[in-house]
Amino acid sequence: MEDVLTEIPPPSRFFQEDLNSFTPPSRPLPSPFLLFSQNPDGAAAEFPIRPSLLILALSSPSLHLFHSVSSKSLIGTLILPETPFSGNSIDPSLTDKSCNIYSLPNPQNPESPTLLVSFQCPIAAERCHAVAKLLTSHQIVPQRVLILDSVQTLNFRGKLSKDEAAAFKLETTEERKAPSLKLEYFPSGSVVDGLGAALLAACEIKNIRAALCVTWPQFGAPVLSLIGSHIFRAFDLELSIDSDCKDYVILGQDKDHHHPFDSDLYT
Repeated sequence: MEDVLTEIPPPSRFFQEDLNSFTPPSRPLPSPFLLFSQNPDGAAAEFPIRPSLLILALSSPSLHLFHSVSSKSLIGTLILPETPFSGNSIDPSLTDKSCNIYSLPNPQNPESPTLLVSFQCPIAAERCHAVAKLLTSHQIVPQRVLILDSVQTLNFRGKLSKDEAAAFKLETTEERKAPSLKLEYFPSGSVVDGLGAALLAACEIKNIRAALCVTWPQFGAPVLSLIGSHIFRAFDLELSIDSDCKDYVILGQDKDHHHPFDSDLYT
C-alpha cells in the first residue's frame, strides 16, 4: 500500500496561471496626496492654490538647477505611499527620494505665485495619471504649466550628438495660441512617455496652457545652461542661482562620446 505522506504527488491538473487565480488579489495602493505646511505667502494653506505658473522638474539638469535656487521656500510635498522616507535628510537634498513643492518669487504678480515640484524619485507608469490629475486640479489649479523632461533615446527618431545640447517642445492647444517657448517641436514619430506625457495630457483635457520641454543629453553642463538661459527667459523667471551650480559636471556619459546617437526607432 502506498504511503500518502512520502509518495511523490501526481502532476497537477492545473496550469500555473490557473493556480494563481486562487490567490487573493493584493490590496490596492493608497492614492497619492499633497501635504502642505503653508501657503506660498506664508499664511495657513487655503485651497485651491492658483499659481500663475506651475513648474514640474523631472530631468536631472532641471532638478540640479532648481535645487541651486536660493530664493525658493518649501511649502509642501507630494506623498506616494509606496515610496519610503528612510534615508532622506532633514534639509532638502538632491539625494533624497522625494517630491517636494516649493514657492518661487514672482515680483510681477506677488498675489499669484510660481510653484515648483521637484520629482526626485521615479513614478511608476501605473501611477502617472493619478499624480498628473492631483497636480492639475482640486488643491492646485495652475494658470500655466511648464514641464521639464529629458529625451529618452529609445523613443527618439533621428540623430542626436552627445556633444551638443538640444531642446524640443510639445504644447497643449491653449498654449499653441500664444507659445512661450521658441523651440523646435518634438520630431514627428518620436515618443514621450511617463509622467511628462501624463501631465501634458491632463493639461490638455483641462484646457490649461502647458508646455513640455524635453532636453538632450540627459546629463551635463551644456543642457543646464540651455535651461537656465532660454527657458528661464521665455517664462520671465528671475531667480538667484547659488555658485555651486557652476560645478555641475557631465555624468553618466560613455567614454566614447564623440559619435552621434542614431535611433533605429521606426526604421
